[in-house]
Amino acid sequence: MHQKFGLRIGKYSLQDLQKDLIAGLIVGVIAIPLGMAFAIASGVKPELGIYTTIIAGICISLFGGSKFQIGGPTGAFIPILFGIVMSYGLENLLIAGFLAGVILCLMGIFKLGALIKFIPRPVTIGFTTGIAVIIFTGQIPNFLGLSNVKKHELFLDNMREIVQHLHSLNIYSVGTAIICLITILVTPKILPKVPGQLVGLVFSTLMATFLYPNHVATIGSTYGQISGVLPHFNIPTITFDRVTHLIQPAFVIAVLGAIESLLSAVVADGMTKDKHNSNKELIGQGIANMVTPLFGGIPATGAIARTATNIKSGAVSPVSGIIHGLVVLLVLLLFAPYASKIPLASMAPILMVVAWNMSARRVFYNVLATKTGDSLVLMVTFLLTVFMNLTVAVEFGLILAVIIFTKRMSDIMVTVKILPNHENDKMESGIVTEKHDCPQLSIYNIEGPLFFGAAQTFETSIMNTINYKPKILLLRMSKVPFMDTTGESYFSSIVKDFSKTGIVLVSGLNQQPAAILKKTGLYDLIGEDHIFEHTNDAIDYALSQVNRTKCLGCKHFAFRECQMYSKSNEIENKSPHLFNGRRKVEIESRNAPI
Repeated sequence: MHQKFGLRIGKYSLQDLQKDLIAGLIVGVIAIPLGMAFAIASGVKPELGIYTTIIAGICISLFGGSKFQIGGPTGAFIPILFGIVMSYGLENLLIAGFLAGVILCLMGIFKLGALIKFIPRPVTIGFTTGIAVIIFTGQIPNFLGLSNVKKHELFLDNMREIVQHLHSLNIYSVGTAIICLITILVTPKILPKVPGQLVGLVFSTLMATFLYPNHVATIGSTYGQISGVLPHFNIPTITFDRVTHLIQPAFVIAVLGAIESLLSAVVADGMTKDKHNSNKELIGQGIANMVTPLFGGIPATGAIARTATNIKSGAVSPVSGIIHGLVVLLVLLLFAPYASKIPLASMAPILMVVAWNMSARRVFYNVLATKTGDSLVLMVTFLLTVFMNLTVAVEFGLILAVIIFTKRMSDIMVTVKILPNHENDKMESGIVTEKHDCPQLSIYNIEGPLFFGAAQTFETSIMNTINYKPKILLLRMSKVPFMDTTGESYFSSIVKDFSKTGIVLVSGLNQQPAAILKKTGLYDLIGEDHIFEHTNDAIDYALSQVNRTKCLGCKHFAFRECQMYSKSNEIENKSPHLFNGRRKVEIESRNAPI
């Protein structure tokens, strides 16, 4: 055991095993009702949820990158899996799960784990809350005991079905559901270490069985008896046509599984001060989702609530996750016949509480209250998740987030004409006027990333203000951290257009933009002798290139030298030392290189 887990847990003692046994037992007991409930809500038989809990739970603990991760079926997958079952059937769901496992493995192998963090938080909060709404409302028929309610893929169709069948309300189902719900809510307050879901499930089942038998729908009456045997190994028939047909839902399963599992791992890190391996975690999730369908299981991922419970119960290693799977297996073999007597009304409150807890209500309201672009992304993702499907919601949410981000980045791109302020030796834009500007030297301060979203604005800002064609154009670029090829193209257009009649100087060029200019050849076109580290050096060079004849009589006085240039250009010839190296003091502070 030490060799098997040594890379992740170091030395492993008997005391550690005892802690893992307790944690695994507790989480295993909690996972049983959840596994069945998630399976039923996904449109498959409850035992498939148990199979998934066993196999995926063990595989994720064995091969994953987090010590404390508990894997299995989760609520986030419910609308996706239900939609696949409705559209493609159970066998195709298993194939989609297998393909998702392959995608997850590839994501881990190619070290894409870090890319998950680039999914905007409003998108994840939007679809998570949307899923919570779908789960919660999807349990209303079971809570009320409505009969002959058909399940649909679209939210509005399901709501219409509920309204049309309200007349079939079963008071016994409502009573059973309320008993279970109250027990779930009260148990943690009285017995904090006892899983409320299991207590509520057992208590309400006993009440229904002995007080009003045959008055409520049960797992057995709806789905048949739960088999207390091990799942059979079966390789589904995978064809090229099926792969192309199922690759989109498989990709959605993989992405959502990656997001939830890595979020769960991050939560575990925060609770334990440990550090997970994100790429290894993706590979572990991939292996689990490739193996589980071979035994009839549905897609699985890291479960945040069960992982947190595992840590709070004292787990110290992945052994607790393996024990949790073995506990579920033991319960399946010993108590499966009794599970068939569980009322569907008892399962409904369990899922409703799960939905309520995963809805991220406070964060949702906080983001919404900002009334920014993030609020729009949040609402679009949420509404599309509820009224369309998760695939459309995530796609549109991401596209909208990218558009808003691009707009924000383009808005912070500032291109402004500047001159030195002789009073404080700083470069400023406010002092540039029609009467205080150099006709021969134009200096522009450029701030922000020069990329496709801002490049055209950058070019227009400069070209529209230099129609009079000064001799020298100085571009101050110390605050341009990034340039893409579109930005380079517009930058090149300015340089080539202006170089026909004048000189282009650049100061403060950062490493990344410089590398782009060198790759495209624009760096050499500008000329290394025209690229300066500091703006003051560039101004010194520029003033040495101006036409002194045009300076005679000029009253703009943009630079300190202008008064001398305006009176006579002979002063420089008589006293050249006055103009050598003193701009660093007169134009800009030595302590603020640009």
